[in-house]
Amino acid sequence: MRTPIKPILTTLLFFTVVAFAQEIGYWHASSQTARTITGDIALSTEKLTVNFLAFPIARIRALTPAEIDAGFNPDPGTPGSASLYRLDVPAAQKFLHKNTLCGTDETKWMVTYVTGRVLHVALFSDDKPPVFTREALTDSPTLCGTFAYER
Repeated sequence: MRTPIKPILTTLLFFTVVAFAQEIGYWHASSQTARTITGDIALSTEKLTVNFLAFPIARIRALTPAEIDAGFNPDPGTPGSASLYRLDVPAAQKFLHKNTLCGTDETKWMVTYVTGRVLHVALFSDDKPPVFTREALTDSPTLCGTFAYER
């Protein structure tokens, strides 16, 4: 019996694009950290816009359910999708109230997690991609901050 590969691949691609598309758009700052540092943000497939400044981004990959659990600790059964992005925000770049994203370090990685109408963002400063295990993320010196936004 032959397996219909094309329909399976088309379905997988559709759900990958839909999950990725959830984070695209304009987001209102909802956490105190987001209101204090970034304000509202906008995400497109090629850039992150913060306080009218655009920074190029590149989506590296989707996070696995285990990585989402380690990084964002959602309630069991909560639907959502997460992505890892590469970006480069200079350490000297100031945002709201003269704040920076990663202190004196450049911002190198962004992780987004969307569930419903809420976007969670975590920013990292290391040259290497972050490791998404509870052990690695606990007291991670390269985790710059976490931010929450909503639609």
